[in-house]
Amino acid sequence: MKIARLVFAGIALLCAVTVAQAQANPAVVTTPQVRAELVAHAPEGVGAGKPLWLGLKIDHQPHWHTYWKNPGDSGLPTTLAWQLPAGATAGDIVWPTPLRLPIGPLMNFGYEGTLLLPVAVTLPAGWQGDALDIKLRADWLVCKDVCIPEGGDFALSLPTQAATAGHAALFDAARAAAPLAVATAQATATVEPGALVLRVTGLPAALQGKELRFFPETPGLIANAAHQQATWQGADWSARVPLDPHRTDAPPTIPAVLAFDRSPGVQLQVAVTTPWPSATPATAATLPPLAATPPPAADMGLALSLLLALLGGTLLNLMPCVFPVLSLKVMGFARHAHDRRGLLTGGLAYTAGVVLSFVALAALLLALRAGGEQLGWGFQLQQPAVVAALAALFTLIGLNLAGVFEFASVLPSSWAAARARHPVVDSALTGVLAVAVASPCTAPFMGASLGAAMTMPAAQGLAVFAALGLGMALPYLAASAWPGLARLLPRPGVWMAHFKVLMAFPMFATVVWLVWVLGQQAGIDGAAALLGLLLALAFTAWALGSPTLGRRARNGFGAAALLLMAVALFWAVPVLRHEAVAQANDAAADWQPWSPERVAQAQAAGQPVFVDFTAAWCVTCQFNKRTALADAQVMADFAAAKVLLLRADWTRRDADISAELTRFGRSGVPVYALYAPGSAGPVLLSEILSVDEVRRAIAALPRS
Repeated sequence: MKIARLVFAGIALLCAVTVAQAQANPAVVTTPQVRAELVAHAPEGVGAGKPLWLGLKIDHQPHWHTYWKNPGDSGLPTTLAWQLPAGATAGDIVWPTPLRLPIGPLMNFGYEGTLLLPVAVTLPAGWQGDALDIKLRADWLVCKDVCIPEGGDFALSLPTQAATAGHAALFDAARAAAPLAVATAQATATVEPGALVLRVTGLPAALQGKELRFFPETPGLIANAAHQQATWQGADWSARVPLDPHRTDAPPTIPAVLAFDRSPGVQLQVAVTTPWPSATPATAATLPPLAATPPPAADMGLALSLLLALLGGTLLNLMPCVFPVLSLKVMGFARHAHDRRGLLTGGLAYTAGVVLSFVALAALLLALRAGGEQLGWGFQLQQPAVVAALAALFTLIGLNLAGVFEFASVLPSSWAAARARHPVVDSALTGVLAVAVASPCTAPFMGASLGAAMTMPAAQGLAVFAALGLGMALPYLAASAWPGLARLLPRPGVWMAHFKVLMAFPMFATVVWLVWVLGQQAGIDGAAALLGLLLALAFTAWALGSPTLGRRARNGFGAAALLLMAVALFWAVPVLRHEAVAQANDAAADWQPWSPERVAQAQAAGQPVFVDFTAAWCVTCQFNKRTALADAQVMADFAAAKVLLLRADWTRRDADISAELTRFGRSGVPVYALYAPGSAGPVLLSEILSVDEVRRAIAALPRS
């Protein structure tokens, strides 16, 4: 399939642009926002007992920043995962004293300009080798007006005998910027209603009298943007720091940094000498703000959303229910290669149908949301009637492709003639059909950009959906406008008839999936009713449209088919309106139903929580459920970390789930949220899960 190879090549070229520099130097990753480099400092060479430091150097573009270990009101700290030789150990990051980074009403803690995150490395006694091979996986969130999650894989090989000291000044500056441990500094705190009252004695003379700021390492503890009322009494510093009204943690000791402006600051261990009052329980209406996820409106800018929508739309053509529609249209070029104007007109009409359909569906969704409806992308498949209608449509398309009947024999002659006279309209309607089947498959490719589109002004949000449609139509539009395409396709022949029949099977596979989706919504009776309806529909299509039946046979079978269809509708319609009762599923032993209260209760008890936001009509959700989330090692890791597994089923409309997705900056499923004990918000995993990603996320949880 030369066309498919061209599409993949174009996508691969676009993706390669962002990683080309990293491939040229495995120790460097460059993005438009930062230049990240793995650096080392081994002034005496590499060996047991010799000083050895590694670090991630991040050069931020102007006005961009990354985050401290406590990011503040939003953001994510940078994480480093090392791969070192056996016996070698890497210490914790020596975090420099952070800056205060106000973002509107929020206050974040992080870094701008040039940053080095140093880590001390210890080699085992007797270690030998010509070189020390190091690998690092680093992930960071970089923000300006928008927030972009980035990361990279780094590699470095250090010679054993030679000194590595090219970045000595950088490491010295990083260690000098770290908070100082001052033996004379003693810190205590008492808890009063709504505030933490601090008292610190024994501070260095250089800090006395300065306007100091308190940076707790525990996220979600204080109101970060609130004013801290501080006073000096001689050499003693006191402050009243407002507490976060949604605080869930109650630590007996608070590791913190006390700093002035851009000074290195002092490392403190604040002993809380009074009992903590009960934390305000989080409810559906008072859940804490996300500390691990950027605010929805700041997830990404319009330009990035448009680019992701364009690329995601292109990938939609590979979905099993969309690919046959596109491929059959392209194969039609083999018959009409001589009609260049007709091909281009058809391509423009198909593009218009796709783009306008996406915009119309998005406009309907935005209008319903503006009217107070809690809906998200893919909302149409939450209605059993829509699922049944799509199953019927794909059954008819599959039967037509398989040669069971011809549309021309079923449609009134005036309709068939109109279709022949207006191929442009036919191409546009093909675009509408493609959108109807592709819309619920967008989440794996562009969940974040669709979520951002829902929070943008209406015009910008619709522009994102228009870009999604343009991306989906782009391969066909490019093919229809390329004069040399017909010469690349095989000559018309018997193969085209075989190919047409072959494309019927993806359509039937889609019908199987839709029947299963409806079974989740309306129960086993609903699935059986839909199967009966499809059987009656297939018999009717054959009876009225089979090219092998004579007129008398068609009339006789047609009458029987219409009677059968009436009986099937009489049985199916009431059943399809019935909502399925809750029933046990294959994961009932491990998974429990989600609710905001369940998450809040587990968080208050110090238990980590993993939430699977899913739907039966979401193909990617089902793939992840049967691969990464069914992996024995993943489930064993969940059990070892005592993670509460919750499943939020969005197969039918659920206002609470819709509201939670909106809070995450998402408008569709899948979404995977992992809450660490005491965290103010979850870490969101990628839409297409891998076993390694889930296990790394579980391993990063703090262990009691």
